[in-house]
Amino acid sequence: MIAKLYTLQGESKETMALPESVFGAPINEPLMAQAVRVYLANQRQGNANTKTRAEVTGSTRKIYKQKGTGNARHGDIKAPVFVGGGIVHGPVHHSFTMAMPVKMKRAALRSALTVRAENVALIDGFSAVDGKTKSVVAVLNKATDGASKVLVVLGDEMDKAKSALKNNDQYDYMYVKDLNTYQVLNHDTLIIAKEALPVLVSWLGAK
Repeated sequence: MIAKLYTLQGESKETMALPESVFGAPINEPLMAQAVRVYLANQRQGNANTKTRAEVTGSTRKIYKQKGTGNARHGDIKAPVFVGGGIVHGPVHHSFTMAMPVKMKRAALRSALTVRAENVALIDGFSAVDGKTKSVVAVLNKATDGASKVLVVLGDEMDKAKSALKNNDQYDYMYVKDLNTYQVLNHDTLIIAKEALPVLVSWLGAK
């Protein structure tokens, strides 16, 4: 698979072959679906919590006598029908965390990158950007040719590029070490810093 290589001026000076071990892997749709499901599950906090009638604060005194009042038979004031009483079948705090073996994560990410391989572009020298949003966006506009839902993959030492991109809503970005199947599939186009490509290959290259 061939990708265009752009300069910091937005000029396409040449093309570059993408590693087949990462961008030419077998496409495993069930594995990608599992990786996406695990990722989304791990984004859930699970903090919603309600108290049952055994947990709320209140008197346990029987509120009125059992017979002769014409009212329903009640015990204490903490019954769910009363304001301030316990909640029946409400949400309780629990973890939604799911695990996935590293080898499966890597295989799923290789599949996702293979799916997006035709819409990958590289930018050379991205670590040397000046940190100004205007100049970085100008380069990306040329590299993406107006594409929507673009993900920019940065190298570990590209803090200036991050500073420039965080002020712009047009492009999403993440460091190469954080790249995952969901984010790749959730974007139509990938712009990868050339300096970040070896890091990606070293992590995913071995099958």
